[in-house]
Amino acid sequence: MHQVAQLITRDKEPKIVVLSAISGTTNALVAIGDLLAKGSRQDAKQKIDELEASYQSFLTSLLKKEETYKKGKEIIAEHFEFLNIILRISFNEALNKDILAQGELMSSKMFSVYLEEQGIAHALLPALDFMQISAHDEPQLDVIRTRLTRILDHHRNEGLFITQGYICRNAKGEVDNLKRGGSDYTASLVAAAVKASVCEIWTDIDGMHNNDPRVVKKTVPVEQLSFDEAAELAYFGAKILHPTCIWPAQQEKVPVKLLNTMQPDAAGTVIMQDAGSVGVKAVAAKDGIIAIKIKSSRMLLAYGFLRKIFEVFEKYRTPIDMITTSEVAVSLTIDNPANLPQILKELEPFGTIETDRDQTIVSIVGNEITQTPGILSKLFESLLSIPVRMVSYGGSPHNVSILVPAGYKTKTLQLLNKGLFGLE
Repeated sequence: MHQVAQLITRDKEPKIVVLSAISGTTNALVAIGDLLAKGSRQDAKQKIDELEASYQSFLTSLLKKEETYKKGKEIIAEHFEFLNIILRISFNEALNKDILAQGELMSSKMFSVYLEEQGIAHALLPALDFMQISAHDEPQLDVIRTRLTRILDHHRNEGLFITQGYICRNAKGEVDNLKRGGSDYTASLVAAAVKASVCEIWTDIDGMHNNDPRVVKKTVPVEQLSFDEAAELAYFGAKILHPTCIWPAQQEKVPVKLLNTMQPDAAGTVIMQDAGSVGVKAVAAKDGIIAIKIKSSRMLLAYGFLRKIFEVFEKYRTPIDMITTSEVAVSLTIDNPANLPQILKELEPFGTIETDRDQTIVSIVGNEITQTPGILSKLFESLLSIPVRMVSYGGSPHNVSILVPAGYKTKTLQLLNKGLFGLE
């Protein structure tokens, strides 16, 4: 928070700052909710006490003046009183959403008190006053724009605003959230709503890298990506950016910059309408994939067959990641196993069904890579020792995806790093 305060006051340009919860908080709140759902109130109480102790310690490092430290203590007391009250009432999913909202509410309020201690003028905007999702959990950008514009009109003399990421209200007016990656999503939605000059996402790594730095030793940041390239990378596993974050910014053509809080002068990655260059930019991997093959001789020349298959997945609201077809078979992949038994049962009348679990999609992303000479030959020459299960090519000019057994993920990423980027 000390570092963030320095970042947001480096210039006088008006800013809206979207804060996530303090590291580890959301995981702890999820665990508390899970324990309450099981009826383990004593264990939930222990978790709450542990979390409160960590916040008391955090506050001691954050605030130095007696007056502001007292305000910080009051914020923590208020929110942990709520968490302790819920131990005594009946648990339900709506209450769980309230529990999960506490992290962002505390972090934003404490940061506001720290800015006050530093004499930095600002306004705290409650996200629950303007962030809205529909009955289908989709953000309502027009509603967000209208409400946020009205609120900002009341603060015309302010140049710095602090708000919460992740949390919102649902169609019933209840506290809800934008799921994982929600703070980045909030930032992108807010940037689109106010037509910001830029949406900066500050993390602990200097931009989107050409490969997964947790798996591959030598990686380099990518200077520039188009919205489409970044969306492909985010969807297929690049952890720095949540897949949902691209859409709102793309709607209003707001550039998104991925920057490093610990190295604020590093160039990072800019995501904008223009791709900047052609060729492969990066590879990403998505785990937990299930491959499903539907084999049937009745498919031969049968129109309507694919439609019937897709209708099964639509019925169970299960997106398909990859698909390949032949005259007698369809192979496809999903990443959500929640309704897999029902899906497989409904697919049985169409033919023989085979499933392969523990698969990984490795996606090779760049601008016009399907038209760039030599890329495909380099790609497949790099993977001669990998048992490739499926290949998706031609659906997008920015992406070639391959499916491999999860056990081959690390080797695949390392071989592509050498073969496509010349990096060992």
